Amino acid sequence: MGRREGGIIWHTQGSGKSLTMVWLTKWIRENITDARVLIITDRDELDKQIESVFKGVNEAIYRTTSGKDLINKLNSTTTWLLCSLIHKFGKKDKADDADYNSYIEELKRSLPSDFSAKGDIYVFVDECHRTQSGTLHDAMKEILPNAVFIGFTGTPLLKKDKQNSINVFGDYIHTYTFKKAVADQVILDLRYEARNVDQNITSQTKIDQWFEAKTRGLTEHAKTLLKKRWGNLQKVLSSKSRLEKIVSDILLDFETKDRLQSGHGNAMLISGSIYQACKYYELFQSAGFTKCAIVTSYKPSPNDIKGESTGEEELTEKLRQYEIYQKMLNGKAPEVFEDEVKKKFVEEPAQMKLLIVVDKLLTGFDAPSATYLYIDKTMRDHGLFQAICRVNRLDGEDKEYGYIIDYKDLFKSLEKSINDYTSEAFEDYEADDIDGLLSDRIAKGRERLENSRESIKALCEPVERPYDTHAYIRYFCGADTENPDLIKENQQQRIALYKYTSALIRAYANLSNDMAEAGYTTAETEVIKQEVKHYEQVRAEVKLASGDYIDLKAYEPAMRHLIDTYIGAEESEIISAFDDMTLIQLIVERGANAVEALPKGIKQNQEAVAETIENNLRKVIIDQQPTNPKYFEKMSTLLDELIQARKAASQNYKAYLQRIVELSKQVAQPSRSSQYPQSLNTAAKRALYDNLNQDEALSLAIDDTIRQTKKDGWRGNKIKEREVKNAIKKYLDSPEDCDRIFEIVKSQSEY
Repeated sequence: MGRREGGIIWHTQGSGKSLTMVWLTKWIRENITDARVLIITDRDELDKQIESVFKGVNEAIYRTTSGKDLINKLNSTTTWLLCSLIHKFGKKDKADDADYNSYIEELKRSLPSDFSAKGDIYVFVDECHRTQSGTLHDAMKEILPNAVFIGFTGTPLLKKDKQNSINVFGDYIHTYTFKKAVADQVILDLRYEARNVDQNITSQTKIDQWFEAKTRGLTEHAKTLLKKRWGNLQKVLSSKSRLEKIVSDILLDFETKDRLQSGHGNAMLISGSIYQACKYYELFQSAGFTKCAIVTSYKPSPNDIKGESTGEEELTEKLRQYEIYQKMLNGKAPEVFEDEVKKKFVEEPAQMKLLIVVDKLLTGFDAPSATYLYIDKTMRDHGLFQAICRVNRLDGEDKEYGYIIDYKDLFKSLEKSINDYTSEAFEDYEADDIDGLLSDRIAKGRERLENSRESIKALCEPVERPYDTHAYIRYFCGADTENPDLIKENQQQRIALYKYTSALIRAYANLSNDMAEAGYTTAETEVIKQEVKHYEQVRAEVKLASGDYIDLKAYEPAMRHLIDTYIGAEESEIISAFDDMTLIQLIVERGANAVEALPKGIKQNQEAVAETIENNLRKVIIDQQPTNPKYFEKMSTLLDELIQARKAASQNYKAYLQRIVELSKQVAQPSRSSQYPQSLNTAAKRALYDNLNQDEALSLAIDDTIRQTKKDGWRGNKIKEREVKNAIKKYLDSPEDCDRIFEIVKSQSEY
């Protein structure tokens, strides 16, 4: 900007190109006198997006309504920030034509005789790979001879356009490639798979073979669930329709693929035409898959079907398209329907699982992201690049990759022994510019699985033989349950165990149906499956033994179905006994019988049971200590005495369980203790009583004054906190006592 040089900013899709525009605009305004910024786009939705982004950071931006309006605004000094469409000021029905010449002519006709663009003008051209026409640029230069032009693009420049673009805008100012963005974890890596649609599956034997191949690696339980839908799939597969087979393929993915099956992710299907999109929609509906919709530029109108009736029962394509679309819209305007569908797709993916599109929703920073992109349309270059980037957006811990499923084999990978995705559909790009864009799913899947196996084995190597449940618990939770610090000291090791196990399960689930294609023998596949099962059981047992179970449950919403589907559901029955309860809550509810809800590896070993309960009880005591230090200090002493008695073998296991159950009830429900007067009917009153030398009158007086003094949102507000503290000071002479009681009061949820 200082040298007044133009140029090109190429930041790959999803990496924040629009925000770069925003902050650069702000910098220009703050640092360059008399500066004005004009942002040029080539589509109405992009123009709207630019407007919303700037308004989102409280920058007023003016959207021009025509070429004439743009000229008028440039000729005046009042508006410093403008955005404008580059050529679409003609009739609405020509909105998709890149009619540069008519736009330029309109601009020239609009020029007043005394026209002179006011201010120091900087022009940002969005998606400059599409709007870098020399004619257009010459016209803009003619109107704005002193402006600085900066091109922005989310895709690399084509080889044939690269030199022309540099001549028009100037050299690259900055590039941020797909590979760099993936390495920085700004976007996700993509996994590519070409699928061949078999047109000749007509025999029952072949259908059964197909089913076995598709479900290879699934447990019998998972296969049984899948066979409930098998009637529809059989019917579809026995037909010769290519679209029906693709529909069945996608339906199977929704039954078996991680994020699709769990409802945390969803998919987009790119169809070759609006009519084909309608056919797809109809097939999904008839298969019972209703949580899908079509989003295209088509707006059904009676004019579309004038003269289409043939007098025959069979409808023409236009009539069929019109009928399907109208039925889907169900009386809503297309714009309203689209907004509702997009909102649901983004915010409630389990309720809108699949969008069928043709051209819409494939570009622009706020186009909805998905986990899977199914392509059944011939595409290449920029359109294809932008489309596949619909699935590279970050979206929760359980979305690790974006998946591209290609039914057109756009990269001709089925014909090659080595997948070179820089050729064919992307052959017009420089190889370095798209390096690392697509990776083969099977090859990368094996690499990821092997890395996951290696990582978790290295982590667990120090565990003592015989590598049983008790050994794992002692290594990851601590060998001495009397030491309250050991659970915390081993926390990072446990977090690593949970993380590596999750990575292993996901890597295995992703490759489970393709182990043979990935190069594993039947024996190797079985070994790996047992390894995954082993480490999942270790993880479940350590989570329970350490008291981490509830803490971590919310962070792994999609893990349960993976375990059930790919490893075996036996552990899920045990875990489900806990639901959202801690082990201590279960003990309070069931007494000694709660031990039966523990995983088999723990409950078969009495010492493992004891240490598991003790660790959980210790965790509750430590967590609750700030709310009532005196009471939980006493509970901690009782626990230490019980542990020492167990280790000294001074009581039998049954007697130990009875005592630990009673102690658990005292820890979890202090209100059940008979030591408190009836007036102390809340946890806060009891906490004051325990920590004020069991002075009932003083405890009730302080409780009453706190309730009268405290204001809404008082914690963290210095003035409001001081008011509460001063109220306590009226009853306590010692500043130390006042500080101590104030901290206890802050810990009470009822205050």
